[in-house]
Amino acid sequence: MAVALAAGLLASACGKGSFEGLMDIGVCDPDTGTFTTEIDNPFFPLPVGHRIVLEGEEGGRDVVVRITVLDEIETVAGVETRVVEEHESEGGRLAEISRNFFAQTENGTVCYFGEEVDDFDAEGNVVSHAGVWRADDRGNRPGIFMPAELEVGQAFQQEIAPGIAEDQARVIELGERTGVPAGTFTDTATLLDRDVLSGGEDTKVYARGIGLIVDGPARMTSYVTPPP
Repeated sequence: MAVALAAGLLASACGKGSFEGLMDIGVCDPDTGTFTTEIDNPFFPLPVGHRIVLEGEEGGRDVVVRITVLDEIETVAGVETRVVEEHESEGGRLAEISRNFFAQTENGTVCYFGEEVDDFDAEGNVVSHAGVWRADDRGNRPGIFMPAELEVGQAFQQEIAPGIAEDQARVIELGERTGVPAGTFTDTATLLDRDVLSGGEDTKVYARGIGLIVDGPARMTSYVTPPP
């Protein structure tokens, strides 16, 4: 996600190349799977109305990211997906808005079907759509954004758009206690994300029942979870 959901806020030049032993992405194959937009994966739940706000500092500028699960459906590669909007500001000005497309399989795996991206200049004009991809474009495929069950050492392809977006993730810690401005969470999953194209890496932390609480330098400062 431009999310901060799969590209991250800060990437350092290190660790080029793919992770080893990547999981089989066949579970996200649009032609063979059964999908739902009612996403309740323990570490990446996406009920409509769910909102997370993360704040931090990048390059000497304050960064604020708002991630909101919209009551919208986008059909990608013949699959209905849930739309998740990410709104990012830097130094008090709008920097990027992205719309990310997710669906969940029968076994609870969350699959990532692409994103639309608008990048803005200091005057608020759209100047770029860098990183845009859809799983129904030629050569692209949906990736695994979050497996149904996590194990330390798992590695998986989150974005599969050759030459455009090829992010991968590896589970490095489970069951840890993590504190952020919004609270302390006792059951978290830490993933190391790698941008295969640039070789950059960053760390993301997900809390059970909440989702993303740490994205590189940004920490969750508030969240809203709608009642079941």
